[in-house]
Amino acid sequence: MLDIKFIRDNKDIIKESAQKKRLSVDIDRLIEIDEKRRELIAKTEDLRNKQNQANEAIAGAMQDAERRQNLITEMQTLKKDLQAGEVELKEVMQEWQSLMLAVPNIPDVSVPEGENEDGNQEVKRWGDIPKFGPPTGGAGFEPKDHIELLTGNNMLDLERGTKVHGFRGYFLKGGGAELSWAIWNYARKFFAGEGIEEIIAPTIVKKEYFYGTGHLPSEAEDLFETQDKDYLSGTAEVPMMAYYSGEILKKSDLPKKFLAFSPCYRREAGSHGKDTKGIFRVHEFYKLEQLILCEASHGESDRLHEEITRKTEVFFESLGLPYRRLVVCTGDLSASKVKQYEIELWIPSQGKYREIGSASYYHDFQARRFNIRYDDGGVKRYVHSLNNTAVPTPRALIALVENFQQADGKIKIPEVLRPYLGDREYLGG
Repeated sequence: MLDIKFIRDNKDIIKESAQKKRLSVDIDRLIEIDEKRRELIAKTEDLRNKQNQANEAIAGAMQDAERRQNLITEMQTLKKDLQAGEVELKEVMQEWQSLMLAVPNIPDVSVPEGENEDGNQEVKRWGDIPKFGPPTGGAGFEPKDHIELLTGNNMLDLERGTKVHGFRGYFLKGGGAELSWAIWNYARKFFAGEGIEEIIAPTIVKKEYFYGTGHLPSEAEDLFETQDKDYLSGTAEVPMMAYYSGEILKKSDLPKKFLAFSPCYRREAGSHGKDTKGIFRVHEFYKLEQLILCEASHGESDRLHEEITRKTEVFFESLGLPYRRLVVCTGDLSASKVKQYEIELWIPSQGKYREIGSASYYHDFQARRFNIRYDDGGVKRYVHSLNNTAVPTPRALIALVENFQQADGKIKIPEVLRPYLGDREYLGG
């Protein structure tokens, strides 16, 4: 969330940001209720002070029964007033917190304006679109989709996946499982490095932390809820932001860089009718996530945002997978984000690029909700946060098998993955 003082001092900028993100937020009501909140806080604190003074006076009037009784009567009145004030403050705080959660972050000036995802702008494209044909030349062939390739090579079982899980269920097996492990292990080696801490993150996370990252309340329908009212996370971003919640870090330890692996769960409730076949859009998947906490500097956030985005691009370049980078427009940018890039991989069977992941930064928007700060020469400042999808499977698997399919149905393995697959050159057949 944003600082309430900043909101009061810059309400026109906040209103403009909400308009750019196509969000409806009553900033005037927030400022009005904030005035009421501050008045009630001052009033209740004054009543508490008077009540404490009355208690001390009562204790000192043990020898004067009449004065002691008058003080007790006065204290009882103060107690009733205080209780009424606390009830009113609680009601005001509930509305204040609800309005504060609705206030969006301010998009960077470089973010293009647009109504929805159609306004996202391509800023980069890499790699040659594959032309399919036998290794010795001759007539080309019609590329198969990932369903035919994986099932034909006994690497995917959708029928039993549906039997066991239901809609969007799947089993990866044989070469499909091996290829997934190869991608994870290569990605771990590629993204890890000096100063990066590798973590396997929990998936069941307390509800409050989803509000912290901004996934609640807006994405409630897409989350799986447990019987204890916790949620299954759709990204390691949530538990990794919660990792240092309520703590004060050393400035010398920043930036904190993590590479987190976790299973991920999404209901895909808002995707009715989209990608209903195959394993592009599923309820259960796996992801390596990059997350960074850095000092409160826009320049540092912007630099690291470009750095982690480029790292993912180099990863896919090393696999030989064609991709493009989009900058997300204001109308498609979620409330919590300052700026976001999306990376899309080429899917031959669909003849288009499809999203593989995104890289975002938030300034201190998330850190304020998690109360993550650092000591800057005696001054406590909120950290800035960033995250980026390193690689998700099975989406990366789909792009890989389709782009490297052969005329005979085999899958050619990129050279960088071969050490993880017994130095084989092909899968299937």
